[in-house]
Amino acid sequence: MRSLKLAKNLRDKTVLLRVDFNVPVKNRKVLDDFRIIKALPTIRFLLEKGAKIILITHLGKDGTVSLDPIKKHFFAISKLSKNKITFFDNIRKFSGETKNDEVFAKKLSLFGDIYVNDAFSVSHREHASIVKLPKYLPSFAGFQFEEEVENLSHVFKKTKHPFLFILGGVKFSTKMPLIKKYLKLADQVFIGGALANDFLKAKGYDVGKSLVSDNNYGIRELLKNKKLILPIDFIKKDKIILDIGSESVIKLASLIKKSKLILWNGPLGKYEAGGAEATKKVLKLIAISKAESIIGGGDTIALISAMKMENKFSFISTGGGATLDYLANGTLPGIKALE
Repeated sequence: MRSLKLAKNLRDKTVLLRVDFNVPVKNRKVLDDFRIIKALPTIRFLLEKGAKIILITHLGKDGTVSLDPIKKHFFAISKLSKNKITFFDNIRKFSGETKNDEVFAKKLSLFGDIYVNDAFSVSHREHASIVKLPKYLPSFAGFQFEEEVENLSHVFKKTKHPFLFILGGVKFSTKMPLIKKYLKLADQVFIGGALANDFLKAKGYDVGKSLVSDNNYGIRELLKNKKLILPIDFIKKDKIILDIGSESVIKLASLIKKSKLILWNGPLGKYEAGGAEATKKVLKLIAISKAESIIGGGDTIALISAMKMENKFSFISTGGGATLDYLANGTLPGIKALE
Protein backbone atom coordinates (compact mmCIF):
# COMPACT_ATOMS: atom_id res chain seq x y z
CA MET A 1 0.00 0.00 0.00
CA ARG A 2 1.06 3.59 -0.58
CA SER A 3 1.56 5.29 2.78
CA LEU A 4 0.18 8.78 3.36
CA LYS A 5 3.71 9.75 4.42
CA LEU A 6 4.68 9.48 0.72
CA ALA A 7 2.09 12.05 -0.38
CA LYS A 8 3.64 15.31 -1.62
CA ASN A 9 2.30 18.84 -2.13
CA LEU A 10 -0.79 18.50 0.03
CA ARG A 11 -1.11 22.26 0.61
CA ASP A 12 -4.47 23.60 -0.60
CA LYS A 13 -5.42 20.15 -1.91
CA THR A 14 -8.81 18.68 -1.06
CA VAL A 15 -8.51 15.19 0.42
CA LEU A 16 -11.40 12.75 0.30
CA LEU A 17 -10.76 10.89 3.55
CA ARG A 18 -12.74 7.65 3.96
CA VAL A 19 -13.22 7.01 7.67
CA ASP A 20 -15.49 4.65 9.55
CA PHE A 21 -17.49 6.69 12.05
CA ASN A 22 -20.25 4.07 12.10
CA VAL A 23 -20.33 4.12 15.90
CA PRO A 24 -23.17 3.42 18.36
CA VAL A 25 -25.49 6.41 18.80
CA LYS A 26 -28.41 6.61 21.23
CA ASN A 27 -30.67 9.62 21.79
CA ARG A 28 -28.38 11.55 19.42
CA LYS A 29 -25.37 10.88 21.68
CA VAL A 30 -22.27 8.90 20.63
CA LEU A 31 -21.82 5.98 23.04
CA ASP A 32 -18.36 4.80 21.92
CA ASP A 33 -15.97 7.05 19.99
CA PHE A 34 -13.01 4.64 19.74
CA ARG A 35 -13.04 4.62 15.92
CA ILE A 36 -13.34 8.41 15.75
CA ILE A 37 -10.36 8.91 18.06
CA LYS A 38 -8.26 6.48 16.01
CA ALA A 39 -8.76 8.58 12.85
CA LEU A 40 -7.51 11.83 14.44
CA PRO A 41 -3.75 11.36 13.76
CA THR A 42 -4.40 11.11 10.00
CA ILE A 43 -6.75 14.10 10.08
CA ARG A 44 -4.27 16.25 12.05
CA PHE A 45 -1.41 15.27 9.71
CA LEU A 46 -3.41 16.38 6.65
CA LEU A 47 -4.33 19.69 8.29
CA GLU A 48 -0.70 20.33 9.27
CA LYS A 49 0.27 19.82 5.62
CA GLY A 50 -2.23 22.48 4.59
CA ALA A 51 -4.91 20.21 3.09
CA LYS A 52 -8.66 20.60 3.21
CA ILE A 53 -10.59 17.48 4.19
CA ILE A 54 -13.92 16.02 3.18
CA LEU A 55 -14.75 13.18 5.59
CA ILE A 56 -16.67 10.29 4.03
CA THR A 57 -18.39 7.82 6.34
CA HIS A 58 -21.53 5.74 6.63
CA LEU A 59 -23.79 5.45 9.66
CA GLY A 60 -26.27 2.61 9.90
CA LYS A 61 -26.94 0.06 7.17
CA ASP A 62 -29.20 1.90 4.73
CA GLY A 63 -27.99 5.50 4.83
CA THR A 64 -31.18 6.96 6.33
CA VAL A 65 -29.46 7.99 9.58
CA SER A 66 -28.33 11.61 10.00
CA LEU A 67 -24.63 12.27 10.61
CA ASP A 68 -25.42 15.27 12.85
CA PRO A 69 -24.62 13.51 16.19
CA ILE A 70 -21.33 12.28 14.68
CA LYS A 71 -20.37 15.75 13.44
CA LYS A 72 -21.19 17.36 16.78
CA HIS A 73 -19.19 14.76 18.73
CA PHE A 74 -16.26 14.87 16.30
CA PHE A 75 -15.75 18.62 16.51
CA ALA A 76 -16.28 18.57 20.30
CA ILE A 77 -13.61 15.97 21.04
CA SER A 78 -11.12 16.94 18.32
CA LYS A 79 -11.24 20.70 18.98
CA LEU A 80 -10.55 21.12 15.26
CA SER A 81 -11.81 24.03 13.20
CA LYS A 82 -14.73 23.58 10.82
CA ASN A 83 -13.00 25.84 8.29
CA LYS A 84 -11.00 23.07 6.63
CA ILE A 85 -13.07 19.98 7.51
CA THR A 86 -16.45 19.14 6.07
CA PHE A 87 -18.54 15.97 6.14
CA PHE A 88 -19.94 14.38 3.01
CA ASP A 89 -23.50 13.11 3.43
CA ASN A 90 -24.00 9.58 4.81
CA ILE A 91 -22.36 7.68 1.94
CA ARG A 92 -24.84 4.80 2.11
CA LYS A 93 -27.60 7.26 1.28
CA PHE A 94 -26.49 6.74 -2.31
CA SER A 95 -27.28 3.37 -3.88
CA GLY A 96 -24.10 3.54 -5.97
CA GLU A 97 -22.01 3.06 -2.83
CA THR A 98 -23.10 -0.46 -1.88
CA LYS A 99 -23.57 -1.42 -5.56
CA ASN A 100 -19.92 -0.48 -6.10
CA ASP A 101 -20.99 1.62 -9.06
CA GLU A 102 -18.27 2.95 -11.35
CA VAL A 103 -20.22 6.07 -12.42
CA PHE A 104 -20.95 6.98 -8.79
CA ALA A 105 -17.28 6.58 -7.84
CA LYS A 106 -16.21 8.79 -10.74
CA LYS A 107 -18.65 11.53 -9.71
CA LEU A 108 -17.45 11.22 -6.11
CA SER A 109 -13.83 11.68 -7.23
CA LEU A 110 -14.68 15.14 -8.63
CA PHE A 111 -15.04 16.48 -5.08
CA GLY A 112 -11.34 16.06 -4.27
CA ASP A 113 -7.73 15.93 -5.48
CA ILE A 114 -6.46 13.04 -3.35
CA TYR A 115 -8.04 9.95 -1.76
CA VAL A 116 -7.01 8.51 1.62
CA ASN A 117 -8.49 5.36 3.15
CA ASP A 118 -8.33 5.29 6.94
CA ALA A 119 -11.38 3.02 7.27
CA PHE A 120 -9.82 -0.41 7.77
CA SER A 121 -12.96 -1.61 9.55
CA VAL A 122 -15.06 -1.30 6.39
CA SER A 123 -12.36 -2.28 3.89
CA HIS A 124 -13.64 -5.84 3.58
CA ARG A 125 -16.59 -4.36 1.67
CA GLU A 126 -16.44 -3.99 -2.10
CA HIS A 127 -18.12 -0.59 -1.97
CA ALA A 128 -17.50 2.35 -4.29
CA SER A 129 -15.80 4.60 -1.71
CA ILE A 130 -13.45 1.75 -0.78
CA VAL A 131 -12.44 0.02 -4.03
CA LYS A 132 -13.59 2.15 -6.99
CA LEU A 133 -12.78 5.69 -5.82
CA PRO A 134 -9.00 4.99 -5.56
CA LYS A 135 -8.95 4.34 -9.33
CA TYR A 136 -9.67 7.99 -10.09
CA LEU A 137 -7.39 9.85 -7.66
CA PRO A 138 -3.87 9.56 -6.24
CA SER A 139 -4.56 7.22 -3.31
CA PHE A 140 -2.94 6.50 0.03
CA ALA A 141 -3.45 4.52 3.24
CA GLY A 142 -4.09 6.51 6.41
CA PHE A 143 -2.09 5.97 9.58
CA GLN A 144 -4.71 3.85 11.41
CA PHE A 145 -5.12 1.68 8.31
CA GLU A 146 -1.35 1.10 8.22
CA GLU A 147 -1.29 0.30 11.94
CA GLU A 148 -4.02 -2.30 11.48
CA VAL A 149 -2.18 -4.09 8.69
CA GLU A 150 1.18 -3.91 10.46
CA ASN A 151 -0.08 -5.20 13.82
CA LEU A 152 -2.55 -7.81 12.61
CA SER A 153 0.05 -9.26 10.26
CA HIS A 154 2.20 -10.12 13.30
CA VAL A 155 0.03 -13.15 13.94
CA PHE A 156 1.09 -14.82 10.69
CA LYS A 157 4.34 -13.03 9.75
CA LYS A 158 6.20 -12.37 13.00
CA THR A 159 4.57 -15.03 15.13
CA LYS A 160 5.78 -15.39 18.70
CA HIS A 161 5.29 -18.70 20.50
CA PRO A 162 3.56 -19.90 22.59
CA PHE A 163 0.71 -18.32 20.62
CA LEU A 164 -2.79 -18.39 22.12
CA PHE A 165 -5.84 -17.61 19.98
CA ILE A 166 -9.10 -16.89 21.87
CA LEU A 167 -12.20 -16.84 19.70
CA GLY A 168 -15.71 -16.01 20.87
CA GLY A 169 -18.84 -14.39 19.51
CA VAL A 170 -21.65 -15.83 17.43
CA LYS A 171 -21.18 -16.04 13.66
CA PHE A 172 -19.94 -19.55 13.06
CA SER A 173 -19.87 -19.25 9.26
CA THR A 174 -17.46 -16.28 9.31
CA LYS A 175 -15.24 -17.69 12.05
CA MET A 176 -14.86 -21.28 10.87
CA PRO A 177 -12.04 -20.39 8.40
CA LEU A 178 -10.20 -18.74 11.30
CA ILE A 179 -10.54 -21.80 13.52
CA LYS A 180 -9.11 -24.06 10.83
CA LYS A 181 -6.28 -21.67 9.94
CA TYR A 182 -5.19 -20.91 13.50
CA LEU A 183 -5.33 -24.53 14.63
CA LYS A 184 -2.31 -24.74 12.32
CA LEU A 185 -0.61 -21.43 13.25
CA ALA A 186 -1.33 -21.12 16.98
CA ASP A 187 -0.25 -23.35 19.86
CA GLN A 188 -3.71 -23.30 21.48
CA VAL A 189 -7.13 -22.17 20.24
CA PHE A 190 -9.71 -21.50 22.95
CA ILE A 191 -13.32 -21.36 21.74
CA GLY A 192 -15.89 -19.46 23.81
CA GLY A 193 -19.16 -17.62 23.27
CA ALA A 194 -21.92 -19.16 21.15
CA LEU A 195 -19.24 -20.71 18.93
CA ALA A 196 -18.46 -23.20 21.70
CA ASN A 197 -22.06 -24.48 21.74
CA ASP A 198 -21.63 -26.40 18.48
CA PHE A 199 -18.48 -28.10 19.72
CA LEU A 200 -20.08 -28.95 23.06
CA LYS A 201 -23.18 -30.35 21.38
CA ALA A 202 -20.98 -32.50 19.12
CA LYS A 203 -19.32 -33.87 22.27
CA GLY A 204 -22.72 -34.84 23.67
CA TYR A 205 -23.09 -31.95 26.12
CA ASP A 206 -26.64 -30.74 26.77
CA VAL A 207 -26.63 -27.13 25.55
CA GLY A 208 -30.34 -26.64 26.29
CA LYS A 209 -31.83 -23.76 24.32
CA SER A 210 -28.44 -22.21 23.56
CA LEU A 211 -27.78 -20.94 20.05
CA VAL A 212 -26.27 -23.56 17.75
CA SER A 213 -25.48 -23.55 14.04
CA ASP A 214 -27.60 -25.34 11.43
CA ASN A 215 -24.52 -26.72 9.68
CA ASN A 216 -21.99 -29.36 10.68
CA TYR A 217 -18.74 -27.62 9.53
CA GLY A 218 -16.73 -30.81 10.17
CA ILE A 219 -16.69 -30.20 13.91
CA ARG A 220 -16.13 -33.83 14.90
CA GLU A 221 -12.86 -33.86 12.97
CA LEU A 222 -11.74 -30.61 14.63
CA LEU A 223 -12.46 -32.06 18.07
CA LYS A 224 -9.60 -34.50 17.51
CA ASN A 225 -7.11 -31.62 17.38
CA LYS A 226 -5.21 -31.37 20.66
CA LYS A 227 -4.71 -27.63 20.20
CA LEU A 228 -8.46 -27.03 20.50
CA ILE A 229 -9.54 -26.03 24.01
CA LEU A 230 -13.17 -25.73 25.09
CA PRO A 231 -14.76 -24.31 28.26
CA ILE A 232 -15.01 -26.84 31.10
CA ASP A 233 -17.80 -25.14 33.09
CA PHE A 234 -20.59 -22.64 32.47
CA ILE A 235 -23.06 -20.22 33.92
CA LYS A 236 -26.58 -21.04 32.74
CA LYS A 237 -29.82 -19.09 32.81
CA ASP A 238 -33.21 -20.25 31.51
CA LYS A 239 -31.57 -23.32 29.87
CA ILE A 240 -29.20 -21.07 27.94
CA ILE A 241 -25.41 -20.98 28.38
CA LEU A 242 -24.85 -17.38 29.46
CA ASP A 243 -21.10 -17.35 30.10
CA ILE A 244 -18.10 -19.55 30.74
CA GLY A 245 -17.53 -20.45 34.40
CA SER A 246 -14.75 -19.80 36.91
CA GLU A 247 -12.89 -23.07 36.19
CA SER A 248 -12.69 -22.13 32.51
CA VAL A 249 -11.32 -18.71 33.45
CA ILE A 250 -8.67 -20.39 35.64
CA LYS A 251 -7.76 -22.63 32.69
CA LEU A 252 -7.43 -19.56 30.46
CA ALA A 253 -5.36 -17.77 33.11
CA SER A 254 -2.81 -20.60 32.98
CA LEU A 255 -2.61 -20.41 29.17
CA ILE A 256 -2.33 -16.61 29.20
CA LYS A 257 0.55 -16.72 31.67
CA LYS A 258 2.57 -19.02 29.38
CA SER A 259 1.83 -17.16 26.13
CA LYS A 260 4.04 -14.68 24.28
CA LEU A 261 1.37 -13.76 21.72
CA ILE A 262 -2.38 -13.56 22.36
CA LEU A 263 -4.93 -12.89 19.63
CA TRP A 264 -8.54 -12.45 20.75
CA ASN A 265 -11.72 -11.81 18.81
CA GLY A 266 -15.26 -11.89 20.23
CA PRO A 267 -16.78 -12.11 23.75
CA LEU A 268 -16.79 -15.36 25.73
CA GLY A 269 -20.39 -15.10 26.94
CA LYS A 270 -23.83 -13.93 25.84
CA TYR A 271 -22.70 -10.35 26.13
CA GLU A 272 -26.02 -8.60 25.47
CA ALA A 273 -27.86 -10.72 28.09
CA GLY A 274 -25.47 -9.93 30.94
CA GLY A 275 -22.90 -12.65 30.27
CA ALA A 276 -19.85 -10.39 30.19
CA GLU A 277 -18.16 -11.25 33.48
CA ALA A 278 -15.73 -13.86 32.16
CA THR A 279 -14.77 -11.59 29.26
CA LYS A 280 -13.97 -8.79 31.74
CA LYS A 281 -11.90 -11.12 33.93
CA VAL A 282 -9.91 -12.46 30.97
CA LEU A 283 -9.32 -8.93 29.64
CA LYS A 284 -7.79 -8.03 33.01
CA LEU A 285 -5.60 -11.15 32.93
CA ILE A 286 -4.30 -10.32 29.45
CA ALA A 287 -3.74 -6.67 30.42
CA ILE A 288 -1.26 -7.69 33.15
CA SER A 289 0.42 -10.43 31.12
CA LYS A 290 3.77 -9.97 29.39
CA ALA A 291 2.43 -11.27 26.07
CA GLU A 292 1.94 -9.22 22.93
CA SER A 293 -1.84 -8.80 22.88
CA ILE A 294 -3.97 -8.10 19.80
CA ILE A 295 -7.69 -7.65 20.41
CA GLY A 296 -10.55 -7.29 17.93
CA GLY A 297 -14.34 -7.55 17.69
CA GLY A 298 -16.95 -4.84 18.30
CA ASP A 299 -18.44 -6.16 21.56
CA THR A 300 -15.03 -6.89 23.07
CA ILE A 301 -13.82 -3.39 22.19
CA ALA A 302 -16.99 -1.84 23.64
CA LEU A 303 -16.17 -3.59 26.93
CA ILE A 304 -12.57 -2.38 26.80
CA SER A 305 -13.79 1.19 26.30
CA ALA A 306 -16.31 0.88 29.14
CA MET A 307 -13.54 -0.46 31.40
CA LYS A 308 -11.20 2.35 30.25
CA MET A 309 -8.50 -0.18 29.33
CA GLU A 310 -7.69 1.11 25.83
CA ASN A 311 -3.99 1.51 26.70
CA LYS A 312 -3.55 -1.88 28.37
CA PHE A 313 -3.03 -3.96 25.23
CA SER A 314 -0.41 -4.03 22.48
CA PHE A 315 -2.99 -3.33 19.79
CA ILE A 316 -6.78 -2.98 19.57
CA SER A 317 -8.26 -3.36 16.10
CA THR A 318 -11.06 -1.04 14.97
CA GLY A 319 -12.43 -3.81 12.76
CA GLY A 320 -15.01 -6.50 13.25
CA GLY A 321 -15.65 -8.37 10.01
CA ALA A 322 -12.65 -6.70 8.38
CA THR A 323 -10.33 -7.99 11.10
CA LEU A 324 -11.69 -11.51 10.71
CA ASP A 325 -11.32 -11.39 6.93
CA TYR A 326 -7.78 -10.02 7.10
CA LEU A 327 -6.71 -12.63 9.65
CA ALA A 328 -8.19 -15.38 7.48
CA ASN A 329 -7.02 -14.18 4.05
CA GLY A 330 -4.05 -11.86 4.64
CA THR A 331 -5.60 -9.08 2.54
CA LEU A 332 -8.83 -7.14 1.91
CA PRO A 333 -10.49 -5.48 -1.11
CA GLY A 334 -9.59 -2.07 0.39
CA ILE A 335 -5.92 -3.08 0.65
CA LYS A 336 -5.78 -4.34 -2.93
CA ALA A 337 -7.33 -1.05 -4.12
CA LEU A 338 -4.36 0.87 -2.65
CA GLU A 339 -1.61 -1.35 -4.07
